[in-house]
Order: sequence, then C-alpha cells, then structure tokens
Amino acid sequence: MKKIILISMFVLSLAGIVFAVDSDIVTHPSCTCCGMDREKHAHSRVLIEYDDGTSFGACSLHCAAVDLANHIDKSPKTIGVGDYNSKKLIDAEKAYWVLGGKKPGVMTVNAKWAFENKYAAEIFIKENGGVLASFDDAIKAAYEDMYKDTKQIRERRKMKRTLKPKGES
Repeated sequence: MKKIILISMFVLSLAGIVFAVDSDIVTHPSCTCCGMDREKHAHSRVLIEYDDGTSFGACSLHCAAVDLANHIDKSPKTIGVGDYNSKKLIDAEKAYWVLGGKKPGVMTVNAKWAFENKYAAEIFIKENGGVLASFDDAIKAAYEDMYKDTKQIRERRKMKRTLKPKGES
C-alpha cells in the first residue's frame, strides 16, 4: 500500500511539473532563431503573437528583434516577455525594463531585463547596476546592439567548433 501511495504521489508531482510549465514554452520549447532552451531562459524569453495568428517564441529580446526585423510585413498583436523574477509572461510594453548592469545578458553584451513592477526593477538596479527604461528604449537598444552581439555570437560558436575533438559532431 505504501508503494502505491508513493508511486501515486510521484506521478502527481510529475503532472504538477508539466502543468507548471507555461503553455508558450510547450508550444515553443526552443528559440526558433538560435535554438536555446526557452524554459531555461524563462526570465528573458519573449513571445510575439502576430495579427495573422502566427506566433514566435524567442529566448531573448535580441532574438525577438531579429524576428521582428525579418518579418517586417507582419504586425505584432501582443509581445510578452518573461518577468526577470517570477518568470511569468508579462506585457513587454507595460514592463519596467533595465538596460545594462553587471549581470550578463542573454544573447547580448548589453543586458535587457523586464520587470512587472517598478520597485523590483529599482532593487535590481541597486544590486546590479543598469538604467530604468521603457520597451521602446529596450527594443531600440536591441537593434543598436545587433551587429556587435551577432559578431560575438558567431565568434563564440566558431571557437566552440574549433575546440571539439576530431570525430565528434
């Protein structure tokens, strides 16, 4: 009887883990742009829902900016971003953004973090540096950083390829 109870508890806990994962992560488990795991980057992920019914899941604002630039004829209906602390999706345009600081960004040298409330953003700034910004400031910074970030990503990936032992794919 104890075994049945333990097994039941284990199965129910696994079910809870599955339901705890946000539906956008289930729909878009990895970033279409770079392949990074969106669940691991839930604190920086972006979900763009276009007015034609399609959606794009990114690991970061950098990759979201790439998709927005590549799909210039599609209009975003909503843009959600992971709250840095809670990891839940929030409205990117209503979020309090922090640009820069000492915490390394996702896919960028110049970090861009979103917070649901201003107080949390201000605490982050006190602990890590950076400046408070709007979504327009953050997306503009993503576009301005694109060349530098893309160049660094290419160099990092090239170095990883050259460090792999021969015969390993």
